[in-house]
Amino acid sequence: MQQNYFGHFGPVSRLTLGGGGIGQGWGAASDADSVDTLHRAVDAGINLIDTAPGYHNCERMIAKAFEGRLPQGVRITTKCGLGSPPAGEVYQRLRASLEQSLAAMRLARVDMMLLHSEIRPDDFTYPSAEPPRDQRSTGLTLYREAVVPAFERLVREGLIGAWGITGINLTDTAIAVLSSGTRPAAVQAITNLLDSAGAMNGTGIPGDPRAVIAAAKANGVGVMGVRAVQAGALTAGFDRRLPGEARFDQSDFDRATSYRALCRQWGADPAMIAHRYALGMDGVDTLVLGVKNVGELDQALDAERQGPLEPEQVAAVDALGLRA
Repeated sequence: MQQNYFGHFGPVSRLTLGGGGIGQGWGAASDADSVDTLHRAVDAGINLIDTAPGYHNCERMIAKAFEGRLPQGVRITTKCGLGSPPAGEVYQRLRASLEQSLAAMRLARVDMMLLHSEIRPDDFTYPSAEPPRDQRSTGLTLYREAVVPAFERLVREGLIGAWGITGINLTDTAIAVLSSGTRPAAVQAITNLLDSAGAMNGTGIPGDPRAVIAAAKANGVGVMGVRAVQAGALTAGFDRRLPGEARFDQSDFDRATSYRALCRQWGADPAMIAHRYALGMDGVDTLVLGVKNVGELDQALDAERQGPLEPEQVAAVDALGLRA
């Protein structure tokens, strides 16, 4: 499998195995499905696994598959949805979350820990129609004055190798963080042909993921692309029941009707084309997969082997006018 240089984190495989699918959060899957998918990914050359305590059974599956001994060269990331606690509590909350994850995975350290809550301007107000977002966002000042020092301390303590951020919403703030001050090693950014975060964006403001990716690359920050098939909206059809808050994912599925028609003209599976489109997006170092079984993984591996779409195919997709 192709490898890319991932900021100062070093080389990583072009594909990363995401924890949502192996955690059984993207539809029906068994423990055997998850373990088999983990082993198949490593055998195929994937050397980065992206986990989080919120990914249902993901961390337990890591422990079950590898029994506390990761295969040589395989690295692990985890996350913490910190929210907006008092500054004096930030380090302890990050460390407590990390220790819980390490215990669940039966590991002594992880290679990277990412802030899983979006960074917002201190005075940003979320739409009143949305639920409280305190656990989903971290103020910019809190991030700079408390989160960054806490991550740096965890690095010094040897519990994490590096740290990163989620840069999905509030584009200007994400770019500011990537462009000044102590920079993260990596950012997770939306990487799909819709430029859509779907239900993950509760800000009321469309994001500009390609601008986030460009800012990351300009500042030597590695980019982990996420949501290549936009939570299923860019597949032939959802294979899970959508929760109420996923109405935006359903909206994206409806918006992509012309995309599926184009894929039918090409005789191609929409998920395959979506992965190949994402693999061709400039600046993305590794694409995080949301697969939940070996069959879905094999399709993504095939997409990586085929490589990015031809320029005329990209142009045909973009001509549909689907980008947010």
